[in-house]
Amino acid sequence: MAVGIAVLASNVSAAAWGTVAWARHTPSVWFWYLLRAAQVVVVVQAALGLFLLIGEGKHANDDLHYLYGIAPLVIALVTEAMRADAARREIELLDIEDVEALERREQVLLARRVVRREMGIMTIGVWLIVTLALRAFTTGG
Repeated sequence: MAVGIAVLASNVSAAAWGTVAWARHTPSVWFWYLLRAAQVVVVVQAALGLFLLIGEGKHANDDLHYLYGIAPLVIALVTEAMRADAARREIELLDIEDVEALERREQVLLARRVVRREMGIMTIGVWLIVTLALRAFTTGG
């Protein structure tokens, strides 16, 4: 139960911080710290759930609980893959061949757009994890 609450609390914190920073167009170092902490808690939760299922033989009242327990890992992996592609998509929007050909100011603005896009992608993923964690909480028994 404590780990489930930690999953909710850490992901809500990262999602809220990411939403505010994204809406303000302000890159946030703290968002990435909160996000990585939330991801670690999700991995711990999944490992603990697997241990309880296999090692202790404990089963959830609802079979959907297992899906809601594993789906956050899948979401984290998918959003990380999407985030890795954010820079390429921003560069394609500029329709340029060489980023180094841009003036320094334009490079900085491009970097800020890339970070903002990455934050948006990861924030959406964290909100999805929050909704799944809430659902898992209600099906856990």
